[in-house]
Amino acid sequence: MSRTPSTTAKDFVPFATAALDFHRALNVPGGPLVTTRAELDALHSHLVSLYGLLDAHAVRVEPLLPAEGDHLRAARTRIWQAADHLHAAYHAAPRPDSGEVPESEACRGGLPEGAPELTVCQRHQRTAHLVRRRTTPADLHSPFTGLTRH
Repeated sequence: MSRTPSTTAKDFVPFATAALDFHRALNVPGGPLVTTRAELDALHSHLVSLYGLLDAHAVRVEPLLPAEGDHLRAARTRIWQAADHLHAAYHAAPRPDSGEVPESEACRGGLPEGAPELTVCQRHQRTAHLVRRRTTPADLHSPFTGLTRH
């Protein structure tokens, strides 16, 4: 079984990384700045995609190299935790039309602000189902980020 992806597949992640660096350099000036909900939604989408990529790698690598799989699973868990924080930040950010901050419980209803504004919640809930299948609650809430397998 080959561990090397095709040449075409290798080319996309560096472009995604460069695009993020370019976006930051152009769109995030120095000094205090309120992050928009659209930016938080886009960042959440990016992390959920990264979670999916790490999940695919972790599932495939685990049978071949368990220690590498452990590290990929830990990275996947930390990316989910970051996405969860971005989701919470989205709800803490002011609404673009009124400047008011919605109730923290609003997301549980599905689309409290109506489509397409709250696609972040739908995406978050869909990914949370996969997270619950792949990760234990102890992994999600553990402050320990190291691994013990050698």
